[in-house]
Amino acid sequence: MHDAALRVDGFPCTFATAEDFFFGGLAKAADVYSGSPMGSAVTAADVGTLPGLNTLGVSMARTDYAPWGGVNPPHSHPRATEILFVLDGTLEVGFVVAASRLLGRTVSRGEVFVFPRGLVHLERSVGAAPAVAVSAFDSQLPGTQAAAAALFGAAPAVPTDVLARAFRTDAGVVETIKSKFAPN
Repeated sequence: MHDAALRVDGFPCTFATAEDFFFGGLAKAADVYSGSPMGSAVTAADVGTLPGLNTLGVSMARTDYAPWGGVNPPHSHPRATEILFVLDGTLEVGFVVAASRLLGRTVSRGEVFVFPRGLVHLERSVGAAPAVAVSAFDSQLPGTQAAAAALFGAAPAVPTDVLARAFRTDAGVVETIKSKFAPN
């Protein structure tokens, strides 16, 4: 049992069993078809699912992708650099740098790609078979900021006219997009 009085970064830092240092959740594929409009699913092994990571500064995640277009949409990790290792399949990956330039390439089974801390990045399956990648992070809790959800699902809402100007579209289009995102 965890000592509730001793906490670091909001998480218990006293451990009683080997189970505090074990997580079997990366062993099985996640369902990328039902309930996943993106055709992808992320299973995190971070301090929230693996208490023994507290104060160690590392974590991992498994991402499963549907074939031909399963997407992990544009997002960033504010507290971590990510190194992605493709276990199966083929992904198109990339991140956006200054001057809105996308640095991307195709990454196949056995290959690695790095996303620097805080930069918006994405992955997309481009093969006929499902893809699987494992990511390692230099943080026990890297955080994920999904770009579309942050802009179109914020509560209180980002003003429609601001988003319309930013995306060079009209308010009706922005409102339609907003209707697809539940407020955070």
